[in-house]
Amino acid sequence: MNIALFGKTISEDTKPYIQQIINKLEDVGAKIIVFGPYYSNIKSEIVFSSEVNIFNDYKELKEETDFLFSIGGDGTFLDTLPLVRDSGIPIMGINVGRLGFLSSISKDEICIAIDNIIKGEYTIDKRALLKVKEPKNLFGELNYGLNELSVSRKESTSLIVVHVYVDDIFLNSYWADGIIISTPTGSTAYSLSCGGPFITPGSKNFVITPIAPHNLTVRPVVIRDDSVIRIKVEGRDKNFFVSLDSRFEKIDSPIEIEIAKGDFEINMVQMKSKDFFSTIRDKLKWGLDVRN
Repeated sequence: MNIALFGKTISEDTKPYIQQIINKLEDVGAKIIVFGPYYSNIKSEIVFSSEVNIFNDYKELKEETDFLFSIGGDGTFLDTLPLVRDSGIPIMGINVGRLGFLSSISKDEICIAIDNIIKGEYTIDKRALLKVKEPKNLFGELNYGLNELSVSRKESTSLIVVHVYVDDIFLNSYWADGIIISTPTGSTAYSLSCGGPFITPGSKNFVITPIAPHNLTVRPVVIRDDSVIRIKVEGRDKNFFVSLDSRFEKIDSPIEIEIAKGDFEINMVQMKSKDFFSTIRDKLKWGLDVRN
């Protein structure tokens, strides 16, 4: 079995867990393929007993990979998208960071999770993407996001105005710090912190969530994900940030953006003992008496 490893950094706190992943993969006879920049960061800290293969881009990854392990937090998981793209390679998120909704495998579950993959005791959770249809090259050749697209003011205290249309039907003009268009996966991220709802994976929805709206009666809206969303942005300063997951672009003029559902899905590895609701309960400590 060919296992690719993707991560960013290593620290004294995370070093034992990264070493544990390597040791376990070598014990089960897996072929290890490491993202080039990540290998450069860990090679002086981690001991490899077997040959290490390197990949640097999408083409090299998709040729011979059965699974990709994302080692870090949710930000690291999001950064696997430009590498995996439409290859269908299942991604397992190993959380050596903090909260970790996407990276749901905890440090204590590393060996169990790898054993389950070897035994085939896992499920595949398909996650929908959104894509930026216009402008076509706003984020280069990969105009796809797993979590959300957001538009926000740049370096000003002035509100921006975001005019939103759903299937060419006018929804609202938002006077706010910005707006978020979220997938169900992204409903536990930025949208949630701005008052958006939890949306279960596979529910075929987008969420439109305003960021600090001037009108307090304005609330998030849930729409079908086969809708086309068009937003027109303007403001006094005409300077905006547009983000797609962890990628940012600075816009210095009024802009119109068209968003739709992506043409492919991302395959997330899910242990059979876990599900969306158990992850929420665990991460947010639901049902626990904090007094104890």
